Amino acid sequence: MISFPQRLLDGYRAFTTQRLPTEQTRYRELSVRGQSPEVMVIGCCDSRVSPEVIFDAGPGELFVVRNVANLVPVYQPDGGAHGVSAALEYAVRALRIKHIVVLGHAQCGGIRAFIDKIEPLSPGDFIGRWMAMFIKPGEVVEQRDHETMQDFTVRIEKAAVFRSIENLMTFPFVQTLVERGELQLHGAYFGVAEGSLFVLDKETKEFRGVRTEADA
Repeated sequence: MISFPQRLLDGYRAFTTQRLPTEQTRYRELSVRGQSPEVMVIGCCDSRVSPEVIFDAGPGELFVVRNVANLVPVYQPDGGAHGVSAALEYAVRALRIKHIVVLGHAQCGGIRAFIDKIEPLSPGDFIGRWMAMFIKPGEVVEQRDHETMQDFTVRIEKAAVFRSIENLMTFPFVQTLVERGELQLHGAYFGVAEGSLFVLDKETKEFRGVRTEADA
């Protein structure tokens, strides 16, 4: 018999004795009136990059969707199943969120698999097929002259954020609200080792570090 992971049981017990007592009222309110987050975060499923932890968010504050390499597909209203698109539709149309944050990060396994052109991990090659949406038909992604592999990797990790924001605008219900000023799209990049956060400057199209009290 396979037992439930003990680490999770221990974590739950710690939650019920430490965090839950301080947030019990909040949970009860959310159970009655439902959720109404203002921010949707589209992040990577990497275990080191939890949006709730990075942004110190409480219950009900973030609507989070996580997938390999924090990718958003283009709008494709066909007969297929589209998990990210479904979550996006619900967040924008039902929850009426005000902000969408695409959160990329350092040491992304999905991006590295794409760069290294790794062999399929299974006959389905699900990772390869998923990462294929990162590039447009005919587009070539290559390491530049005199560019180190580390710099190349970081550039592509950040490019994934740009591409996801670009793809968000292919959804009519997103584009309309953005043009009306009722919805804002944001990009961010998390440095795992240092715990650093960089936010995309929409005018310069560069990621700028967020200052903290430790920087003062």
